[in-house]
Amino acid sequence: MSVSTSLIPSVAPWFRHAAVATVIAMAALSPAHAQQRNPGQKVGETIFDQPAQSYRFERFVVESADHARRWRVNVGVPTRQAKTPAPVLYMLDGNAAAMVLDQAMLAELAAKAAPVLVFIGYDNDLRIDSPSRTVDYTAWIDTADDENGTPQSSGGGAFAFMDLIERRIKPDVQRRANIDPTRQSLWGHSLGGLFVLSTLYTRPGAFQQYVAASPSLWWSQGAPQGDLERQFIANNHGHAAKVTVMLGGDERTGNRGVRDMTNPRVVAHLRRIGGATPDAAQQLAGRLAAVPGLSVDYREFPGLGHGPMLPASLKATLSALYGITDRSAEPADAAAAP
Repeated sequence: MSVSTSLIPSVAPWFRHAAVATVIAMAALSPAHAQQRNPGQKVGETIFDQPAQSYRFERFVVESADHARRWRVNVGVPTRQAKTPAPVLYMLDGNAAAMVLDQAMLAELAAKAAPVLVFIGYDNDLRIDSPSRTVDYTAWIDTADDENGTPQSSGGGAFAFMDLIERRIKPDVQRRANIDPTRQSLWGHSLGGLFVLSTLYTRPGAFQQYVAASPSLWWSQGAPQGDLERQFIANNHGHAAKVTVMLGGDERTGNRGVRDMTNPRVVAHLRRIGGATPDAAQQLAGRLAAVPGLSVDYREFPGLGHGPMLPASLKATLSALYGITDRSAEPADAAAAP
């Protein structure tokens, strides 16, 4: 493992089982999703709304079988696409990810590896859709007390969401761009980082590069550190993949900044994240590094907490994968912090 400082589930088709629909309905109604400091923040103007320069963007919407949920996918294709198949980066929380990139970054990407960029978000104007991502990004149902002390259950839709990506999103992307299926990467932050890991554990061949930024290993009382991980480690048998685990320095030390401890919602959230030690992601990287076939990198970002890790980790990922300038140390827009 390189370090820098700066259950095997049965995966069913989408909505095949009524249990999946039940979990989704339960999570949509539950306030127990991972806490966002500004849950109503809107996206605003992004690279999708600007005239095409080095990249052009195409959009399509995927709808659930019961027409109750919609995912918005934006595909960025270099305007001068190479004749050879291009690498592709799939990004979760696509609306938030779009707020990280600008035209200068796109121009540098196009001049370097010219990857196809896929932003998987939700069909609304929210930067982060907390209830929806709580369903899609979690392979375990979490039950915890809300701010009123009432037990709430949420999550559990990750395997269905994996099917959605594999069976509906990837084929549409491949129709729109010349993709190299041997150079596919997946990035996610927080619960998205957790989804990256559960995808690695259950579908290690779906992508060649897995980037888990600040993964929410505390989810469901630390269940992500349990059977699924152990079964993957025991059974991987040399399947090759590159794995990057990223963590903010303040996250590892448990420095969560100034929190309003008179706010029941804050107190409830802090109680929930006690399901994993602050350095759990670092420890996970060490365990994965011992798995034959995996190339594991752990990168820590000094002084950064959980929210600022979203833009920092995405910028670092674009640099590591495609050779552009590493802008991860640049101050994040305060308005973009969750």
